[in-house]
Order: sequence, then C-alpha cells, then structure tokens
Amino acid sequence: MELVRLAGAMGLKRAQPLGAISSAGMAAFGAGAKKSRVNARGFSIAAAAVVDQDERAARRLRRKKEVSVADALAPPSTSLAPPSPAPPLSSQESIPVDNGKNSHLSNSRFDQFEVHALTLKAIKNVLGYEVMTMVQEATLPLILKGEDVLAKAKTGTGKTIAFLLPTIETILASKNAQTYHENPIRALVICPTRELAMQAAVEAQTLMKFHNELGAQTAIGGNSSVMEAKKIKLQPCQILVGTPGRLLDHIQNARGFADQLKSVKILILDEADTLLDMGFRQNLTEILKALPKKRQTLLFSATIPKEVHSISQLALKPDHKFVDTVGQDTETHAMVNQKYAVVPQESQFAVLYSILKEHIAVEPKYKVLVFCTTANITAYMAALYQKLGFNIREIHSRKTQTYRTRVSDEFRNCKGGLIMFTSDVSARGIDYPDVTLVVQIGVPAAREQYIHRLGRTGRAGKEGQGVLILLPWEEPFLRKLKDISIGRMETPKVLDLSKKLRSVISDIDQTIGTRAYQSWLGYYTTAKSLSIDKHTVVEYSRKYWASLGFSSAPAIPRLTIKKMGLAGILD
Repeated sequence: MELVRLAGAMGLKRAQPLGAISSAGMAAFGAGAKKSRVNARGFSIAAAAVVDQDERAARRLRRKKEVSVADALAPPSTSLAPPSPAPPLSSQESIPVDNGKNSHLSNSRFDQFEVHALTLKAIKNVLGYEVMTMVQEATLPLILKGEDVLAKAKTGTGKTIAFLLPTIETILASKNAQTYHENPIRALVICPTRELAMQAAVEAQTLMKFHNELGAQTAIGGNSSVMEAKKIKLQPCQILVGTPGRLLDHIQNARGFADQLKSVKILILDEADTLLDMGFRQNLTEILKALPKKRQTLLFSATIPKEVHSISQLALKPDHKFVDTVGQDTETHAMVNQKYAVVPQESQFAVLYSILKEHIAVEPKYKVLVFCTTANITAYMAALYQKLGFNIREIHSRKTQTYRTRVSDEFRNCKGGLIMFTSDVSARGIDYPDVTLVVQIGVPAAREQYIHRLGRTGRAGKEGQGVLILLPWEEPFLRKLKDISIGRMETPKVLDLSKKLRSVISDIDQTIGTRAYQSWLGYYTTAKSLSIDKHTVVEYSRKYWASLGFSSAPAIPRLTIKKMGLAGILD
C-alpha cells in the first residue's frame, strides 16, 4: 500500500468556506425550491437536514469505551474478522509536502486538472472556490486514475468535494457502460448520519448544477421508505447518498433497487471511523455483497483505527493508495486554544456561568457550543440559562426532527450572539461556521469524543477556543489527553448564584429536572473508567443537585432505581 504523505501545507490567497451549507442549498430539499441557487433535481425531502451524530450512536460509543449511559443501546455487531495491523509508515513511500505554514490549502487550482467544464463552472460561479485544499489536491489525481484510496482527512477540510468531484467525472465517463436497470445508480456514498448524507447530497447537486442530465438523491431515515424507493427508481439518481440502515432496508425490500446498484462504478465510505463506531459493520458487509466486485472504492476518515483497516481489507483493493493529510501530531485543530478547569462540584454551574459571561464581554460576535453529557442534562441546563437571561438554543435527541432542523439551521446561519447547549448530536460532521468557543462540561465519553467536539471551532483556518470543565474525580480523564496541547486555565471569579437559581427553578417544568437528575446518575454509575463506586456517585449526585439551587434531590421511581442498580443505595 502506497502512502502519499502531506506533513504540512501551503499558503494560499483565498480560503474555501469548507463544508458550508447555504440556506439556499438546504432549501433545495424542500417544496418550492425551484429558485434555489442549488439545483434540486430529484429531491422532495423535507427542508434541511437532521442533526449529525444521533445520540443513540453516541451511547454505543460510550459503551464501547466503557463510559456508557444508562439507556445505552446494544453493542454493535462484530462480524468482521480481527483486523491486521497497518503497515508501519517506514515501510511505505512518503512524499512530504510542507512549507511550514500549517494551512489546509494547497497551491493548486481546480482548472489545472482534467475536470469537465460544466463542473468547473459550478465550482467557480456557484461555490466561489478557486483553489484546492490539501486533501483535494492529494486525492483527485489518484481517484481520476481509477485507484482505490484510503484518505485520512479532518472534518472541515474539503473532503466532500474531494470525493464528489472525481466521482462526477467517473459518472460522465460511464454513460455508455452496461446497465441492469433503466435508471442505474453509478455512485453510492455511505454516511453515518442523516445530516452528513444530506450535506453530501446538497454538495453533489451543487457540483452538478449545469449537468442537466445528472441527479443525486438520498436514502435516509425519517421519511417514508416506500416513497423514497419510488423516487430513487424513477427520478435521476446517478449519485445516491445514504445511511447504512436505510440502504440495507431498500436492498432487502425495495423492488428493483438491487438491480440499480449493479451499475455502481464507485463506492465512497464517508467518515468511515464513525460508521464503525456507530455499529454499522454488519450493515456495511451486507451492502458490499450487493455491489459489483469490479468497482472503485474510496474510504475517507478522520482517524484510521484498526476497525477502519479491517473494513478497508474487505472494501478496497490490496494495492490501494493511502493519503494522509493529518499526520501523526495534528489530530486537533492547531488554531484552537485549549484549556481545562478542575472545579469543586458546588461551583461547576457558577464556573460555566462566569466563563460564558467573560466570553460574551470580550467577543461581541460570540457563537458558543456547550456540550453536556446527556440529552436530559442538556435540556435542563438550557432551560436554566435561558431563565438567567442568556440567548440560548438547545439541540439533542429528545427534540423532534423538525425542531432540530430549525435550530441547527438557525445556529449555522447566525452571525453571532447565540449560545447552543447540545448533546453529542453536534459532536461530529456538522459545519457550524465561526464558532468562537466550545465548552465541554463533564467528562466526555472518550478521548475521540473530546476531539470531535472541539473540532466544531477553529475551522477553515480560523481561530477558536475550547474549555473542558471537570470535577475533581473526573480529572483522571486528562491522562487520555497527555499528548494534546491543553493547559490549565485560571479559574474565573465565581459569583454566588444561589438566589438567582432559586428564583428561576420554580419556573421550569420539574419533570425536566427529574429527568436530568436521573440521567446524571445513569451516566456516572456506568462510567467504569472513572473508578468510582455507586455509593460515591449517589453522594456526588446530591451535591450536583444542590449546586443547581435545590434543597433536596428529586424522587426517582423504585423500578427505575432497581434498573439502575441503585436499590439499597438510593432508597
């Protein structure tokens, strides 16, 4: 396996707004989008996308890392054989490209490559891009040559265009190829979440805006599978972007769908590491069985763990090319100033309050993401801060799809002055431009989750800040970040918020508070890596609740206590 290594980057005059979804682009998925700047042929999906990284998947990841929540789903199937270790880098060809400027951009222009004139027109006139990113420059020549490629690239560095651009060229070159269906699918893109699938589909339609004969569609959850299969069958669908579960459903149940897939010339697995983290191994192996063996395959991933090497052995040719635009020492954004604070339990809420107040004071166009450990805690924290006078939005799995879509779009498009409390549904893949601060309150599920959350700021070459707030007994988590440049912050001045909290908690639906308390217990009683017993967790939970202004913790039904393994402890 050949390695094309890009250890650094090259400076450029103009940066791309990487991965951004315009309001017009998202509107192309709704009714009446004919005037959208993004061509919406073949789409009649409800407006906008669902938020990335569904929390059910995050729960699976917590269990995998031995930091699971109480309502975690069953662990993913592991039908693949144990992966072979990756070849050492020293045994692979290395082509360093580094001028020391630490940019995600290259010196190459799109028009320097053999790309169709109509596609170039869309890139220049619709997207407004002039130059390529490093991952685009590194992978485009290889993919155009028909090579299978495993690419390591961060989210937010232009990788969607990196695989879509040559895919369109492959489709144009295969117009006269043999088909097994009157409406053949030439390219299949598999994404881990509905949000990522929708983003990729919008990008595909944008690139194909001037190719009147081409179309892209999605196969995702959240809508009628029957109507979706009908549209895929009857409307232009040279590119199909889908999630594993819905794709497998169509393969097994939609008449003619398997025949459409027999014409696939190129397969793309986007965010391959997340696909596997979310438990899609079995689905992927079943989907691979339905595809032609003679095809080109591309895997794009932010990290290359053993699981990704395992699936690459099934999907890629043995002589595939490995392109690394990340390197060994740049997992997190170099532009993000990372700090952590270890605070007493009774001060946690007040410390977050002070951090937000101080950031707002120095950053007029503040745009903040606050990550909480569970959906219910997110809901309660958002309600509290809303009552305390902050401009707050919340997004988590307890909200409806329509609500999540609306709030996600609002936060994405706002120019500042907004704070969004979120669970891990926003941890990966989502492009929220100009986020000025990411706060993580409570121990993350895993090191990877910390990194993915942090990646919501410092994007497209811009600066960002990240703060991790831990309790003293969560401090051992920092050992997982020992190779990351993160310093201890000076604890901000803490105000006495007890009176304020008591004045607002009576205005909040107490069922939200009860669920938050129960969720907190569920999260930490199963956090085995923290090495704390259940008696201690219960003691800490009461301190947590007191820090929010309550004189006593809410009552929990006995059946729930029993299910949580706290019988005799919490009674």
